[in-house]
Amino acid sequence: MRLVCVVEEPTNIAAIEKTKHFNGVFHVLHGAISPLHGVGPEQLRISNLISRVDSGNVDEVILATNPTVEGEATAVYLAQQLRRSGVKVTRIAMGIPVGSDIEYTDEITMLKAMEGRRDV
Repeated sequence: MRLVCVVEEPTNIAAIEKTKHFNGVFHVLHGAISPLHGVGPEQLRISNLISRVDSGNVDEVILATNPTVEGEATAVYLAQQLRRSGVKVTRIAMGIPVGSDIEYTDEITMLKAMEGRRDV
């Protein structure tokens, strides 16, 4: 199975790698959807993700955006877009406090969040 973990920023990767339980590749969006700040889907690296999934080499996409309003909006949007391709789409569990940033999450909380991810 080939896994792609979607994160908002490059700094989010370290928190997931610390768990030593993720065996896949990362896709960095370089932000989150935020209409209030003028950031729409077209400003993020979403088309690159869709192309990557459409290539047929991806079995599951894990949405590991931050548990913020913007992160949740981005995850919902991505789930809708990716569902069309038939790939399995999961979301990390909310073991991470809402309103925080996964960059500052400890290893155990991050591990539980990855283990408890669910279909979206």
